Amino acid sequence: MSARQPKPPWLRRRLPATGQEPMVSRTLENLSLHTVCQEAHCPNQMECYGHGTATFLLLGPNCTRGCTFCTVGKHKVAKPDPQEPANVAQAVKEMGLEFCVITMVTRDDMPDGGAEHVARTIQAVRELNPDTGIEVLISDLGGDPAALEKVLEARPEVLNHNIETIPRLYPTVRPQADFERSIELLARSARYSPRPVTKSGLMVGLGEKKEEVLATLDRLREAGCDLLTVGQYLAPSDKHHPVIRYVPPEEFEEYKIEAEKKGFKGAASGPFVRSSYQAGDLWQAAVKPSA
Repeated sequence: MSARQPKPPWLRRRLPATGQEPMVSRTLENLSLHTVCQEAHCPNQMECYGHGTATFLLLGPNCTRGCTFCTVGKHKVAKPDPQEPANVAQAVKEMGLEFCVITMVTRDDMPDGGAEHVARTIQAVRELNPDTGIEVLISDLGGDPAALEKVLEARPEVLNHNIETIPRLYPTVRPQADFERSIELLARSARYSPRPVTKSGLMVGLGEKKEEVLATLDRLREAGCDLLTVGQYLAPSDKHHPVIRYVPPEEFEEYKIEAEKKGFKGAASGPFVRSSYQAGDLWQAAVKPSA
């Protein structure tokens, strides 16, 4: 299936009202911050900006890996901006966020994969915004347990690491990543004390089979993963991995039901769902007392 093939009706949506988008854009520009919303061409960008939120992207707009699904830049990476943690904290304050999501590009060029920078950002946000919940969506940090511990020591409410796809497709979709390494990162996070809420997400439409998706959900639960997101892969260009299939909404609903049956505390599954979409609501689903 070509990336240019017309999208089905359920993937067509009207742009929302402007809302708080000008404020968000102005704040990000004034503080020289990047967002994954912009860099990854997220289809929910205008909706989230309109609601006054965004997902902050640390360590620059360029990544050291060549995942075939991702549109984040692959050019020369820059040195970390020492002001970035404080600037993210200030943006959270100006935007009045009750829950914020902070993600990062993969930085295999850095000894700790950028973990110290992420930890400093969590600390800066918490110092300036003590009542704001924090989710960090991290890379695999090269499989370094000490680097992961740096992030966990900063005590984010949610530790998110996306599995992205089923194991069989890793060589073509995530050639520099390793499925078992990602599973181990989630398992280590779930064993850490004090334990964060753990979260992961995957895309469908890359060529996976339904039974492979369900088997991957089992592996995530075995690793202690609490929250799940499942969304439709949309190819950024003809140079990226093609969309093999547009998954219908009813199949996404099946994944949500199956995830809840398997014991996930919260699951968001739908064509436009992304890893940070309505993240605060999903976090609340994980921490609310059981009935």
